[in-house]
Amino acid sequence: MNRIAIPRKSEAEGFRLLPIEWATILYALFTTALLFLFWKNMHAPGFLLAERIAVLGGVAAFASLNRLLPLKSTRLLRTLFSLSLLAYWYPDTYEFCQVFPNLDHVFAHADLMLFGCQPSLAFSAAYPSCFSSELFHMGYFSYYPMIAVTCLLPFFVKGKSEESRLATYEHISFIVMAGFYLYYVVFLFLPVAGPQFYFQAIGFDNASNGYLPALGDYFRYHTELHKSGEISGLFQWLVEFTQGAGERPTAAFPSSHVGMSTIMMILIFKQRRVVAYYFLPFYLLLCASTVYIQAHYLVDVIGGLVTAVLFYYICEKVYKKAMRQ
Repeated sequence: MNRIAIPRKSEAEGFRLLPIEWATILYALFTTALLFLFWKNMHAPGFLLAERIAVLGGVAAFASLNRLLPLKSTRLLRTLFSLSLLAYWYPDTYEFCQVFPNLDHVFAHADLMLFGCQPSLAFSAAYPSCFSSELFHMGYFSYYPMIAVTCLLPFFVKGKSEESRLATYEHISFIVMAGFYLYYVVFLFLPVAGPQFYFQAIGFDNASNGYLPALGDYFRYHTELHKSGEISGLFQWLVEFTQGAGERPTAAFPSSHVGMSTIMMILIFKQRRVVAYYFLPFYLLLCASTVYIQAHYLVDVIGGLVTAVLFYYICEKVYKKAMRQ
């Protein structure tokens, strides 16, 4: 079994900022700089600024708590806090990309030129049954427990000390969070909403017939996502519920669902291969489901696979360099 954790030099370093905290701080500061740059075109910029101040305050508070109470439990909470921010940072990318003209027509044209159709429409039409719908929605929803399993798996690996497990947990959590941040940086500047938003806006008949107009700043004023008329089962309901809570017309290319699930499969494989084999069918369904439920164009999936390898390499390099300092 390959080891991917780099032990800390001493327990006394526990009060120092962790790599995942540095990543969170840098992303918060970077988006704050963008916020001031685009201030006049932002929705409620003052509120967004206050949220970033709260994030930085939270990082400082948990780091200070760990310094006052140098326990492994408080060190664990520091990483959990940064991970919990995923629910905030993802929809937040919309606040920035809405400043730019929408580019969905470019990616929809790419799908049409490469595959001769709109794969997201053809795929769901080819498998319209409730069973197929539930199967693919189950694959899509498996993304969320996969994040939890990837980060918490080190605590269930036998033959390691408690300190080694905690170090591995911090390493993996950094790779996961830094990977998300890299995707979010792309999403900030690449306004692609995905078929579920774009086809809804232009009309599904137009999309099927190859009429794919540019929408300009349409999604600056329209963020609604209409739910499907019928619910096939539990997993479709779960997916639509989570989308209703945090989905915005943003973050379609490259697919972070595909990219991050690929990175997480690599991390799981390095810890426990048997767990990776268990997740493999869910991973394959997840990749396919992004197109099936019309969350992504097929080119988004390809982009997610390519960037996953690149981003994983970058995150590992950054982590190793940070731990040597």
